[in-house]
Amino acid sequence: MAIQASEPSLTGRSKSEIEADLGANRDRLAASVAGLIDEVHPKRIKERTVGRIRAAVQARVDDTRAYFFNARGDVRTDHVLKLSSVVAGTVTVVLALRALRNRRRR
Repeated sequence: MAIQASEPSLTGRSKSEIEADLGANRDRLAASVAGLIDEVHPKRIKERTVGRIRAAVQARVDDTRAYFFNARGDVRTDHVLKLSSVVAGTVTVVLALRALRNRRRR
């Protein structure tokens, strides 16, 4: 005794409704699997990681530009002078340490 498409089953749904539900579930499952594959595929992981790194580097570059240039594009001399002082002090310390180290070796 076969169930006809128009006859209700024990669940109160017809065969065509059950088949439609199965088709919809199959489509959702296929989409979920495709999304999971996309999520864990090494190439996609690499692309996402490279994208995040590029965004982080670009943010640092933008921050650095904003530190040395104002909104009009003019150089912020006070910040350039601070950096120049730090570089000059660092070079002086390195040269002084080298001179001391060379004296001890003689």
